[in-house]
Amino acid sequence: MAAFPGFSNRALDFYRALEQDNTKQFWLAHKDGYESDVREPMQILVAELEEEFGPATLMRPYRDIRFSKDKTPYKTYQAALLGSATGIGCYVQLGSSGLLAGGGFRSHSKQQVERYRAAVDDDAAGGELSEIVARLRENAFAIEGDQLKTIPRGYDRDHLRADLLRRTSVLAIRRFGAPAWLATPKALDQVREAWRQVTPLNEWVLAHVGDE
Repeated sequence: MAAFPGFSNRALDFYRALEQDNTKQFWLAHKDGYESDVREPMQILVAELEEEFGPATLMRPYRDIRFSKDKTPYKTYQAALLGSATGIGCYVQLGSSGLLAGGGFRSHSKQQVERYRAAVDDDAAGGELSEIVARLRENAFAIEGDQLKTIPRGYDRDHLRADLLRRTSVLAIRRFGAPAWLATPKALDQVREAWRQVTPLNEWVLAHVGDE
């Protein structure tokens, strides 16, 4: 496999244009550019990182519009997931605004959420997660994910880790934008370093929540 070349400005231009003309006609006219400027570099990037971070899955470019009011057929970004556990692992995304990378936990069952809350409530496990989240924020990661408006029933509303208790997902995302290095092999190094910083979060989730 060829070495990772970076993501050229053509990739960002493709998504800017797709945002303006999200049609089958546009897609078919520009599909070759998508393959060469977006999909192939992303495939190379994740292939080079699989050994360290786990098996990769490239997301399909087609939107599931069956139950959506938005009937535009194509995603306006290319994403990939790495990791062997369901809902836990590393994430990378390229779109019109540039590159982002991160990882963490997106719950897939009621049991996962219950185990997550119990771990957050525990002083040792919850304290460890608070420290992990604080370090990630210090390193320019945004902490995102689904959350409730109020503390879940059964927990003190003044809980020391109330913000974490309200969450049903914990995702750490670093938005790089489109710096000059995006079009160079350095982009792979930036994604690798971001994922290494997210690894303690993923390991905490695997230890205290599990993937089922």
